[in-house]
Amino acid sequence: MVGRASSAYERELRALLEGEPTAVRAYGRNLEPGERASFEQLIREPYLVIRGAGSLGFDLVALRREFALPLEVKASSEAVIRFTAASGRADAQLAAHRRAVGRVGLTVLYAYRRIGLRSEEPWRMFLASAPPDTGVLRVICRRVPPVSTTRDGHGILRWEEGMPLSRFLDTARFLLRRPGLAAT
Repeated sequence: MVGRASSAYERELRALLEGEPTAVRAYGRNLEPGERASFEQLIREPYLVIRGAGSLGFDLVALRREFALPLEVKASSEAVIRFTAASGRADAQLAAHRRAVGRVGLTVLYAYRRIGLRSEEPWRMFLASAPPDTGVLRVICRRVPPVSTTRDGHGILRWEEGMPLSRFLDTARFLLRRPGLAAT
């Protein structure tokens, strides 16, 4: 089953990244107290998020002064999303995303929302292209697990392999505060 990129989940992720207080606090309820406090910093340090459109375009682009993050949103109740389902459309999309960001020195992230999860953090982040050669985005992306590939070279998302959204955002926030990091 290929994950659904439902606009409801795009809106949920957008509200979180934009630091919408109600969304951030609701999401934080599933986090440990220390993680919750760190996650709630999104309220004070939000991203500017632009919603994309088009069949092979990015779902969202999260912007900060230091970088831009094109995001593709997938949602499924299953633990694995195989990109070969639905006539391979997701594989074609992944290839198009990789070409697009490779030309401009960015990277694309896949945000996988596990539907129906109550006891764990439902969002996981995956790196879908090579990290940039320099800058803070390179350092952030080196820590994000990649989209897996089958023996036949098709994309696959395994939810348990992804980086929890709260850890991704905490890592980005920590690295952005390190002086001189953008020069690496």
